[in-house]
Amino acid sequence: MIGLFNDCFPPIMDGVSVTTQNYAYWLNRKGEDVCVITPSANASSYDDTPYPVYRYVSMPIPKRKPYRMGFPYIDLPFYKQISNIPFTLMHAHCPFSSGELAMRIAHSRNVPVVATFHSKYRADFDRVIPSKLIVDLIIKRIVNFYNRADEVWIPQASVEETLREYGYKGKVEVVDNGNDFAGTFSETERNAFRQELGIDENTPLFLYVGQHILEKNLDFLLHAVALLKSMPFRMFFIGTGYASDELKELSKKLDISDRINFLGCITDRNILRKYYMAADLFLFPSLYDNAPLVVREAAALHTPSVLIDGSTAAAVIKDRTNGFLTGNSKEAFAGKIQLILKDKPLLEKVSLNASETLARPWKDIADEVSDRYASLIKRYHHQ
Repeated sequence: MIGLFNDCFPPIMDGVSVTTQNYAYWLNRKGEDVCVITPSANASSYDDTPYPVYRYVSMPIPKRKPYRMGFPYIDLPFYKQISNIPFTLMHAHCPFSSGELAMRIAHSRNVPVVATFHSKYRADFDRVIPSKLIVDLIIKRIVNFYNRADEVWIPQASVEETLREYGYKGKVEVVDNGNDFAGTFSETERNAFRQELGIDENTPLFLYVGQHILEKNLDFLLHAVALLKSMPFRMFFIGTGYASDELKELSKKLDISDRINFLGCITDRNILRKYYMAADLFLFPSLYDNAPLVVREAAALHTPSVLIDGSTAAAVIKDRTNGFLTGNSKEAFAGKIQLILKDKPLLEKVSLNASETLARPWKDIADEVSDRYASLIKRYHHQ
């Protein structure tokens, strides 16, 4: 049994949650015995899956809605439930409660551990902890977690720089994220959904999908699109987070609230797919993200992204080829959008290139992952 451990899973949605979900689904489809271990989240309807999901007691994390803090060691029914599972490999997708649980079980049962480094954790702690010393100690503990893994994976090569900055000196393996929207674009469906939304072809539609947190530069984004008020446009924000209300108020202050729609969290992937497909540009100015899955999801549906040049998230983007890069100012960001919209042939070319270069199906990723798991298990038991 392969155990996939992560601190969030649907209905809590982010890139790592979607990644864990697709690992489980496609590995199960391949015939692998796989299960998910994650904190509780009022999720009974989301656990009706072809693979088992085991949840342990948790509570909301202050100032980090909708995320939850898990307490697996005090949840005796849960602990009893998983005590007899014959794990052959543990894959931890985060270094906190679920990851530490994976590490503890693996070391007690002598099975290998894969740990994937997905996120820039320091930024999260810097926001809520005023002491640099305490943040440094937490980061040291995170590095120690990855040092205890048998393999450390990263979702794109540029993420290695962040992990090295934290102090990790071991080996890393690049294992791409996949995309469940690859190959599903339909021009007819796109036009029909835009019509349903009341958006004509002369009105540019912008999209952001992800956590509504200030670390993702969303106040910057609103100020940038506010500079475009002289032109018609619409924009949808999909997701939730501690800054949702603040961002709504800012859109009012900037006098663009009639152009901006905050749709909340959309867990139905088919509905989310339609919004990606309907958009002209995916706007993602984050300096916080490592390898955002949303950029690849948008690309799969022929919607290229606008990112800030030099950001880790932008490492897979070549300007004017499979996406667009801009300077780190609201004027530069807005100016880039205006230039893109004036060159329709370029936008069409980049849209197609984005879908061809950034969207690998999850099925292909699962094939690679399954082979990597098998190789690690074999090597681990022949040491």
